[in-house]
Amino acid sequence: MRYQAYAQKLPGFMTRPLFGDRNQFGLTPDESDACWKEWTHTYHEFYERTQKQGVGAIINESGYKILESIDLTGLNVLEVGPGGLYHTTYWKGQPNNYVLVDIDKQFLDTAAEKLENLGVASTRRLTDRDASGRLPAEDGEFDLIISFYSLEHLYPFPTHFKEILRVLRPGGQIAGAIPAEGGLAWGLGRFLTSRRWLKRNTRINPDKIICWEHPTLADEILDCLSTHMSQKRLSFWPLQVHSIDFNLVVRFIFQKPLGLAPTRALD
Repeated sequence: MRYQAYAQKLPGFMTRPLFGDRNQFGLTPDESDACWKEWTHTYHEFYERTQKQGVGAIINESGYKILESIDLTGLNVLEVGPGGLYHTTYWKGQPNNYVLVDIDKQFLDTAAEKLENLGVASTRRLTDRDASGRLPAEDGEFDLIISFYSLEHLYPFPTHFKEILRVLRPGGQIAGAIPAEGGLAWGLGRFLTSRRWLKRNTRINPDKIICWEHPTLADEILDCLSTHMSQKRLSFWPLQVHSIDFNLVVRFIFQKPLGLAPTRALD
């Protein structure tokens, strides 16, 4: 099944304020750019101000509920981009081991401290923003991969997804949520909230950062997952209709086929 975000078909003067100027600035950050340099020193405050309180917190919380559908007891878990690990209130059971992977040491330390307080053994693995997508993990190491609001940051996504399949055992699952990036509702919501925050509090051009921070759209992620894995659960929020344009969050559980060896992923 192919998923489409029809907002992408709007004229450029309408899509640029909603999704950034992808044609002009591309999808890979220019690390010498002044806006990108400011962003690297600002994003912790940005997420705290826009994602962890008010409407942003409600939206994020809606995605975490997908974990109520999974028994974590005894599982070896990898979380890609754990952030503050805000989903633990929805856990059922306790995993055997929890591996945290992120490009940000502060996020890793925060998540590891939370797991320690819960009595869960964990390992921190710092990685780089790398187009190769290489994960610091062995073939078939994990029973479950968790990722909330992180897959949209990975580019090129098929390369990163190949790594996800590699480190997941046959029959293992990936669970999480993504923003309905590229959809009309998400674009309008960002235009009225986080885009305004950037304009008010920084000198950052949102048309650049939106492209560089969210290079991969929701339809691209869903197409990749549904093509190479078996869908177990898929739901949209706040509406029940399966539409990227009319929702803000997509929640999912997909399973790696039993017969797919780690090294054959996407070959």
